Amino acid sequence: MPDSLTAHLVVPVADDEDARATAAALRAYEFGNVTAVHVVEKGGGTPDKIPLEQAEQRAEEAFEAFLDVIPDAETELSYNTDVINGVFDVAAAVSASAIAFRPRGGSRLTQFLSGDTALTLVTESDRPVIALPEQLDE
Repeated sequence: MPDSLTAHLVVPVADDEDARATAAALRAYEFGNVTAVHVVEKGGGTPDKIPLEQAEQRAEEAFEAFLDVIPDAETELSYNTDVINGVFDVAAAVSASAIAFRPRGGSRLTQFLSGDTALTLVTESDRPVIALPEQLDE
């Protein structure tokens, strides 16, 4: 029998608002284990984008918001010079069956300038990637 696609999902979260919306979108479906991951983007020889303490506080707030919706989820904080690689590293470490994310919109220009993280996530992953739909107000 094949493995379940949703046996263990890794779910990237950026901040508390994103985490809450992503968890709400995920909650509409059946899934097994969930690991929410926040990647603190390191400068890699250049100054970090935001101070480490502020980045870790943002991660903690994101995890709290996610756990408010899906209380039995695990959380992982990753430090990496590349957000996508940080997500991939956690997915590999926990043997995730798939990565589930909620696209964060933005104009085509914004996506082009930011490197279109969603496209990179989908095209470079070594495991299935699930894009969750936007949830409407209930």
